[in-house]
Formats: sequence, structure tokens, C-alpha cells
Amino acid sequence: MPHWELQNNTGSVTVVLSGTWLARTADIPRFPDDSFLQRRGDSGTLEFNTQAVQSWDTGLIAFIWEVTRAAKDAGLHTSLEQLPAPMRKLMELLPDTIASPAPVAPRPKLLETIGSGSINGLAEIGTVTELTVEVIKNGCLTLVGRGRMRGVDLLNDTVDAGPSALLIVGVVNLLVGAILAFVGASQLQKFAAGIYVAALVGIATVREMAAVMTAIIMAGRTGGAYAARISTMQGNEEIDALRVFGIPVSTYLILPSVLSLTITMPFLYLYGCVIGMFGGFLVATAMLDLTPAGYFHATISAFGVGQFLFGFVKSIVFGAFIGLTSCRIGLKAGRSASDVGIAATRAVVVGIVGVILIDAIFAVVANAVGI
Repeated sequence: MPHWELQNNTGSVTVVLSGTWLARTADIPRFPDDSFLQRRGDSGTLEFNTQAVQSWDTGLIAFIWEVTRAAKDAGLHTSLEQLPAPMRKLMELLPDTIASPAPVAPRPKLLETIGSGSINGLAEIGTVTELTVEVIKNGCLTLVGRGRMRGVDLLNDTVDAGPSALLIVGVVNLLVGAILAFVGASQLQKFAAGIYVAALVGIATVREMAAVMTAIIMAGRTGGAYAARISTMQGNEEIDALRVFGIPVSTYLILPSVLSLTITMPFLYLYGCVIGMFGGFLVATAMLDLTPAGYFHATISAFGVGQFLFGFVKSIVFGAFIGLTSCRIGLKAGRSASDVGIAATRAVVVGIVGVILIDAIFAVVANAVGI
């Protein structure tokens, strides 16, 4: 059992400690309140004697810390010279006083929360709009040879966003086309309309699935990488260094990223269309009594060039949106290591949700104009 007692010496007070002082036993005694030493009227130096202590852990350190704080309030000088070296090192890590708890912020009211959220949302929309205008302006200056964008940056980002993404884009669109064909075949063959599987896969792939699935892949693959890269530069103060040297961040970092996605997304969309229809062809010819020539003819006659142009325009918008939002999220990220992961995750989530929302807007517009 832990035990302590006070011994008065000439010009000093000694706290004699004995027994086992282990916090897990939950029997560590508490030192009396701060006025205990003041009521005793002791003066001089407070010392410790731990020769009779058998075993100890942080429970003993917590008790000694309480004694030292009480001694300070009583005007006694505390000497830790008699403590073993491990105890002294642990005591040196502790503060002299207990920090005051941080005040609890009042819970915001509903209207206040809605108002602040609306203001922050409008401010963010304005910032993104300003960034978009600046990127378009710098892009136009680059076209006439007056921009400050490095060609090597654009080339590296284009290679990363284009050829390096062919495998994952091809696999996903192949499986999506195969799934569409399988679902369509299992239902249409009941009505002896298996030939329409080709039209189903072709229209769904060209009009929606190739553009949307490719954009979702790029939001998770490239958009998250852009946000992580820029947020890492933010933490390493590289963004601050660029601004100090007068190098515009929008031209040096954001413009190559946005242009690379805007350029490669239409080609990835066309590639996804071909691969998706090929996946539907594999399933349809295996499940249905269709010849390759018949499937090809049914696919070509199902849609026109207008469907391709519709998906082509959507893919361009998707690429620009993913690039801008990812770079913006990276620029507004914090400077710690955890903020890099938060920025990458947020870029992926915003990119995927934004792509689906923009696709819904395109669907409404297409229905209104009769596409």
C-alpha cells in the first residue's frame, strides 16, 4: 500500500514516501488541498525521500506533482535533488500549474448556422469563379505566346491524366458495357428483342455511361492527386515562395492541371465509348444469337453524331470542373500532414458529386432542347 508522511527538519520539510505506488491499483492517495501546508506554517525547503518506495509508475509522479504545486502556493521551495533520475526527468516534463480549460463556445443557433453556411458558400463560389476567369485569361495568353506556363508541366500532367489512365478507364468501361448488355439481354430476350441490346448498350454508353464513369475515375485518380500535390506544397511553404517571387500560382500550377484534364477527357470519353460497346458486344454475342456484323449494324443505326457531340461536350465540362475544384481544394488546405489526406478525400468527394450533379443538369437541358 502507498503511504506518505511529513517530517519536519531544521529549515526543511521532508515528504517520506513508502510502499507500492501504481496507478492501476486505484489506491493512490490524494494530497490534501493547497491550504494544508499553509495551515501547518512550514517554511524553508520541501524535499522528498523515496528510499522506501518498492515500485512506482506515473501514479507516484502525479502525487509528487500535487505536492510541489501545494508547496509553491504555501511559499515553500521544492527540491527534487533527492529523487531518482527517472523521477526527475518525468517531473521536468510537467508544467508548474494546471492549464485553464478552454472556454466552451456557445452552440450556434439554427438561423446563424444557415446564414454563415450560405455566406461561406457564396464566397467560395465567388472564389472559384474568379479562379476560373483567371485560368481562362492565362490560357488565352498562352495561346498567343504571352503566357508564363511551362510546356513541360503541361506535357507531364497530360501524360499522367491521359495515357497513364487508359488501363483503369478501359477496364471500368468494359465492365460497365458488359453489365448493360447482360441486364438488357436477360430482359429483352424474353420478348424476342435481343437485337435491341446493341442499341441499349450503344446509346447508354455514348450518351451517359462513358462520360460519367470516365469522369468519376478521373476525379478519384487525378483530381485527388492534384489536391494532394498542391496541399503538400502548401504545407512545405512552396506556394508562399512562388508568391514571394512574383510567380502567379494560377499560371504555374493550376493552368497546366486544368488544361491537361480538359484536353484528355474527350479522348478518354471516346476511348471509353469504344471499350464499353466492345464489352457489350462480348456479352451479347455470347448470350444471344447475334452475329458480329449484325451487332455492329444495330449499334451504328441506334444513334447519330449528335449523341457523340453531346457526350463530347459533357466530357470537356467534366474535365474542367474536376481540375478547377481539385486545385482550389488543394490551395485552401491546411499545412499539416493530415490536411493533405483531408484535401485529397474532399477533392474526390466533391468531384464525384459535382460530376453527377452536372450530368443531371445536362440531362434536363438535353430533354428541353430535344436531344
